[in-house]
Amino acid sequence: MAKSSTSRILGVLGGGQLGRMLIQSAINYNQDIHILDPDPNAPCKDLAQKFTVGSLKDFDTVYAFGQACDVITVEIETVNTEALKKLQSEGKEVFPQPEIIQLIQDKREQKQFYKSQGIPTADFILTADKVEVLQNKEFLPAVNKLGKEGYDGRGVQVLRDEEDLNLAFDAPGLLEKLIDFDKEIAVTVARNKDGEMIAYPAVECAFHPTANLVEFLFAPAEISAEIEETAQKIAKDVITKLGMVGILAVEMFVTKEGEVLVNEIAPRPHNSGHHTIEANFTSQFEQHLRSVMNWPLGNPELRCPAAMINLLGEEGYTGEAIVEGQDEALREKGVYIHLYGKKLTKPFRKMGHVTLLDENVTELKERANRIKNLIKIKSNQ
Repeated sequence: MAKSSTSRILGVLGGGQLGRMLIQSAINYNQDIHILDPDPNAPCKDLAQKFTVGSLKDFDTVYAFGQACDVITVEIETVNTEALKKLQSEGKEVFPQPEIIQLIQDKREQKQFYKSQGIPTADFILTADKVEVLQNKEFLPAVNKLGKEGYDGRGVQVLRDEEDLNLAFDAPGLLEKLIDFDKEIAVTVARNKDGEMIAYPAVECAFHPTANLVEFLFAPAEISAEIEETAQKIAKDVITKLGMVGILAVEMFVTKEGEVLVNEIAPRPHNSGHHTIEANFTSQFEQHLRSVMNWPLGNPELRCPAAMINLLGEEGYTGEAIVEGQDEALREKGVYIHLYGKKLTKPFRKMGHVTLLDENVTELKERANRIKNLIKIKSNQ
């Protein structure tokens, strides 16, 4: 009988909240994790078996860190892929593979991959700078996205008409046709080195109106069985065509005509899967661990309908974080609070999340709104 070896060290590039929750899953398996992060006070600092402070973008730093690891993965995409390629060439296992991380680092390459592989996505035009955006004003309404360095709503600008063109980015990017969608959903898939693959049920995302961050998530998504099947098929198709090992979040639009289009992908645990810690048989963090370590994958099914509420730093507050409303929230049935160990808050910074379980989907949504208005992250300033 095959044994799951926990003697191999897993190195993670990035020590934020995703790494923190990955470590929390790894503890159950006595799996040692080493972390590299530029922030000496990163959320993983006191949890990892070894914590190294250093740049994720510096070749020498990433290469040196990887020397002491057997398997290397990421919790953020902005890493030095050339160092990862060298480590891979020397026998280290790197999942997701460096060339896949490199592709996903550039939204231009990502969109061209979808097109070349027949993966449904919104129409787009590649643009080199602001001048080229202006030259394609007939393509509006559209979303102008930076090719690189955009994340958590940054590097994304909606251009509805010519009056918005002054907001265009003066850097390589793309114009993506603005989709009049009915819902935004996400499907998380995972694949291990043996080719075993699973898909989580689709979730429905509701975004903050100004911060362009997920404010609520509801599982399962309120979509037809046909759309659910299509979305899962597309997500599996994406990870298969990438040939990727690890966990992959596939964000999609459902149009008003019922078409499913891929928006973006993330090759790591993702905000759209946080509810799985309590709501699913296997959390996305344990699944990521299982996939990159080539262990058998876990059951992705839902145990119970769930909502996830992101706890963002309140607008107008910067400084040492204060959590309001926590005691009142804890008195409610099915409430699970996750704070990320970040001492300082600022407007819209991801400070934690709440998962809410309730068999009654209507009550679930009402309660989620109440919890959102109850817990606030502020500061003394």
